[in-house]
Amino acid sequence: MNNLELKKTANKVREGIITGVYSAKAGHPGGSLSSAEIFTELYFEEMHINPEKPCDPDRDRLVLSKGHACPGMYAAMALRGYFPIEEMKTLRHLGSRLQGHPSMALLPGVDMSTGSLGQGFSAAIGMALAGRLDRKSYRVYSLLGDGELQEGEIWEAAMFAGNQKLDNLCAIIDNNDLQIDGRVEDVNDPNPIGQKFEAFKFHVIEIDGHDFDQLRAAFKEARETKGQPTVIIAHTVKGKDVSFMENAVGWHGKAPNEEQYKVAMADLARIDEKLAKEEA
Repeated sequence: MNNLELKKTANKVREGIITGVYSAKAGHPGGSLSSAEIFTELYFEEMHINPEKPCDPDRDRLVLSKGHACPGMYAAMALRGYFPIEEMKTLRHLGSRLQGHPSMALLPGVDMSTGSLGQGFSAAIGMALAGRLDRKSYRVYSLLGDGELQEGEIWEAAMFAGNQKLDNLCAIIDNNDLQIDGRVEDVNDPNPIGQKFEAFKFHVIEIDGHDFDQLRAAFKEARETKGQPTVIIAHTVKGKDVSFMENAVGWHGKAPNEEQYKVAMADLARIDEKLAKEEA
C-alpha cells in the first residue's frame, strides 16, 4: 500500500475505535487512537499474516501488551478481513467476541489474551524464544504503553530477551506521554526509555509514530538487526485526530456521549474528505 492508502486505512481504524467505544458506552479511546498508524502498518504491511488462516503456525505474532487499546487492534483486524467491521458495534457487549481486553479464546487472530499490564510482553518473549527453538522464521511484535513501563515485569522480561539475543522480537512503545492518572513523567517517570532498553541489550529506534515512512523504515531496520531484540519508541499523540480528545488525559478510559460521538466522527469525516482530495 502507498502512504495515502495507509493514511486512509488508519483513519478508518480511528472511525472503528470511536464507533466501538461509543456503542459500548465504555472503553479506552485515547491510547487506541494514538496507536492507529502502528496497527495499520503492522496489519497491512509488516506482518506476514492471513486472515483466512489465523492459526497458521508460521504466521507473525502480535501481542498487545497494553490490552486496553484493543479497540484499535480490533478495528485494524476487521479492516484486514478477520471479521466484519460492523461487529465493532458489539464491543464489550455480553456474548461478543470483542471484549474489553483481547481474548484468544473468543476471537481468531488474537495471539494472546492480555489486560494486566506488563504481562503481555513476557508472553511475546516466550513466543519469540519458542520460534527460535523450533527454528521457525516468524517474527513476534509486542505493543506496549509508556505508562506500562512502570511495571517491574517489563524490565525482567527485557533483561531475559536481551540476554537471549532474541532478534525475532520487536517491541513498540506507544509513547504518548499520558496515562490514566496524568502525565507519565509526573506519575512515575520511566525516562530515559531508550537508554534503559539499550542497557538491557536492545537495539533502539526512535520515530514519529504517526509517520508511515518512519514506521516502515523502523520495521525494516528491526528485521535487519541481528543478535539482539529491537524496541521502536514511537512518539504519538493520545487521542490523535479527534479534536477534543487530543492530549486530554480524561479520555484515557471513557466513552463519548452522543453529541461527542457526532463531533468525533465529523472530525474523522473531514480527514476522509481531505485524503480523498489528495487522491483525486
